[in-house]
Amino acid sequence: MHHANHYYGHSAVLARYCGLDDEAPRIQGYLQHGWNIGDGLAPDHEFVPGVPKFLWSERVRRRAWSLGRRDVYVVGAPWAYLLALEPAAPAEREGTIWYPFHGWEGQHVLGSHDNLIAEIKATEPGPVTVCLYWQEYRDKAVRATYEKAGFRVICHGYRGGWWKDLDPGFLYRQLAELRRHSRVASNRLCSAVFYGTLAGCAPAVYGDPMQLENEKSAFGGQARILREWSDMIGAEVDLETARRVAVAELGADRLLPPAELRRLFGWPAPRSTAAIELTGVLTS
Repeated sequence: MHHANHYYGHSAVLARYCGLDDEAPRIQGYLQHGWNIGDGLAPDHEFVPGVPKFLWSERVRRRAWSLGRRDVYVVGAPWAYLLALEPAAPAEREGTIWYPFHGWEGQHVLGSHDNLIAEIKATEPGPVTVCLYWQEYRDKAVRATYEKAGFRVICHGYRGGWWKDLDPGFLYRQLAELRRHSRVASNRLCSAVFYGTLAGCAPAVYGDPMQLENEKSAFGGQARILREWSDMIGAEVDLETARRVAVAELGADRLLPPAELRRLFGWPAPRSTAAIELTGVLTS
């Protein structure tokens, strides 16, 4: 099915949860691959009518239904399943991991990295790791700008595409980095901020949100995010509220048992009877 199902190693995490440790089978449907304020699916993708759509949360399912989407199922975000698979061990946390808003293959990001760096330095109390998207990381000028500012600069890797260059380890590297930091921040509310919140970081969203080339404000754009998710915006936010929002947006309270997930995805039963049976572990 759609190649985006394998972005960031999502299908590999879900296959492991389902007891399928070999190469992940193709999901028989469309899997949401990032947080968004619409129906959960990329607006540039064409969809075959009648094919199931697997969304992260009940909020997204309701929006999808209101937009005419049918055959939609709430399964929870792959990130939430990864946290169920990889319980946190006691560890020292320090500093902030910062995710600048990024472009993608079809659009580059426009804005002043120097101005953003000044805001980060004026706000963050400890050492800063800047995590760039692969596209900006490969841009030597952009990378050097953050390195010269004294930040540690990393990249979690390439997301994969068209069934090539797939990286099952992407989310594992991201989780390891988040768990070594006290805070997670970005200049736009995004998947990484919710991921970090669920992984135990204090979130923050501040700074120039920048723009994409020829950016269109779909589903209300930044104005709607600032209005509807105001509890997540600012250099300091209430941690209890932020975690509650992250659980809802990532569907961490809606994880399915492995057998049910396999049934929805059209996946076979595991060869071993040792497949885990986890559900609801992140809401306690």
